[in-house]
Amino acid sequence: MSGEAGKPGTPRKMDSILVTGGCGFIGSHFIQLLCAGEKFRVINLDKLTYAGNLENLSDVAGAFRFVRGDIGDRELVERVLQEDNPWAVVNFAAESHVDRSILDAAPFLQTNMGGVQVLLEAIRKVPVKRFLQVSTDEVYGDREGKDVAGEETVLCPSSPYAASKASADLLCMAYRRTHELPILITRSSNNYGPFQFPEKLIPLCIRNAQAGIKLPVYGDGGQIRDWIYVEDNCRAILAVLKSAEPGSVYNIGGGGERKNLDVVRAICRAVATQTGQDPDKIESNIEFVADRPGHDRRYALRTEKVRREIGWSARTGFESGLEKTVRWYLGHPEWVARVTSGEYQQYYDSVYARTWGKPS
Repeated sequence: MSGEAGKPGTPRKMDSILVTGGCGFIGSHFIQLLCAGEKFRVINLDKLTYAGNLENLSDVAGAFRFVRGDIGDRELVERVLQEDNPWAVVNFAAESHVDRSILDAAPFLQTNMGGVQVLLEAIRKVPVKRFLQVSTDEVYGDREGKDVAGEETVLCPSSPYAASKASADLLCMAYRRTHELPILITRSSNNYGPFQFPEKLIPLCIRNAQAGIKLPVYGDGGQIRDWIYVEDNCRAILAVLKSAEPGSVYNIGGGGERKNLDVVRAICRAVATQTGQDPDKIESNIEFVADRPGHDRRYALRTEKVRREIGWSARTGFESGLEKTVRWYLGHPEWVARVTSGEYQQYYDSVYARTWGKPS
């Protein structure tokens, strides 16, 4: 079987990795990392939903095998595993936006829970050396007035999205205990960077700031999040995949908590700097809108474990990461226009029109 040379479970050159959801934001950056410097054969299984875009991987086109499909398709998943015999599976495939889960939780349960169960059953039939579930700090729930969340903190999700991810984490660890599968879990804080779909806070505000339109901020904007540049998260995921012991869970964070309102103001300044606009004029477009139902006030992670055991640390500070992110979005207006056409505007109106899917 693949990956048996050297330390048990250690990958060999040109072993293969199956990346699910590899056309999404974080998954595409992970594939770019694998293709740029790592000697792995990469299989990218992606359904290509609204947030999945092969264009995100144009720089490494031809360097991976692409399979279009759903992780909930049992026959397809098993066939890909049998054909490619991967050393590892890394699961990025997920419905990922809290707002959408509030409007309709069904797709989140189908993919984030049901799809993970299909993957777990598939690797029981076609074993791999590692199965890494990419999770989120949101599984710990609101940390306002509480200790920073460590890997052993009880899961207490608030939103349907977070509940679906927490359920998947628990299912993975149950399969680890019951079936001795080689499970790994990473839980990261808020990612940002190029190729993020513009329903998320940072790319949404970059787009709106450049266009001179309103910058919607939920509630009072005092919600606190930790931010990590996407490339730092991908390096951590790869390091965990290559060296962690099965059964391990690792928190991954950027190490800097910020209020959402402060993030939006930083975006205004960065866009102004790079476009020559008046920062005060951009900032005057900040508009406080009805808060998201059940909105958590604070997420905060303790990340000593990944630094101590894996030797990883974040390289990109928030200010420099934001500058790079703004520069990328301003330099790729065609990409932004393509991904925000059609259904995006209907979604945008539904969550920022103060109705949350209810009659106004």
